[in-house]
Amino acid sequence: MSIQLGDTAPDFTADSTAGSISLHDYLGDGWGILFSHPKDYTPVCTTELGTVAKLKGDFEKRNCKVIGLSVDSVEDHNGWAADIEETQGVALNFPLLADPDRKIAEMYGMIHPKALATLTVRSVFVIGPDKTVKLMITYPAATGRNFDEILRVLDSLQLTANHSVATPANWKDGDDVIIVPSVSDEDAKAKFPKGFKALKPYLRVTPQPNR
Repeated sequence: MSIQLGDTAPDFTADSTAGSISLHDYLGDGWGILFSHPKDYTPVCTTELGTVAKLKGDFEKRNCKVIGLSVDSVEDHNGWAADIEETQGVALNFPLLADPDRKIAEMYGMIHPKALATLTVRSVFVIGPDKTVKLMITYPAATGRNFDEILRVLDSLQLTANHSVATPANWKDGDDVIIVPSVSDEDAKAKFPKGFKALKPYLRVTPQPNR
């Protein structure tokens, strides 16, 4: 199954370290991040889960629930959680789904055909309140994810969903943004009372509107 941006995120029910979870019900009317791990008791994954646990408050401030997934069992997850706490200095504080039959991994295309058929790659899916897929990022198994970047793109997705703006290259929360071309100069004056600067007719920058 090939998921595209804008598709409805496939729903599922699965066991996890926090009990049985049905994805859509669990996310409710908020944002969600579903991210996969190649295998339990692996070094890069251990650092990633510890990092996400440390950032839980940052995701909560953005009304976003984070869910991990691995093809191993809940029993394995619970054993691995002790290693994560010991080595990363923080306890696992978000659900880690069990997917031993790889149904979810295959549903979301998390198993790369040119990689090991028994392991997932490092996939990230950002799911909006409307349950559609807003962002997909895939890393190879040997490269740990940059969760600062995932927070950054989450900020951009939430900003651009609510205002007629786009974010430029290397944008960070608080930086100036770009007014989308579909907004006329006349409408922009009303929408953006802080004003805007037209570098080109199609490139108009304005202070971040929700700041």
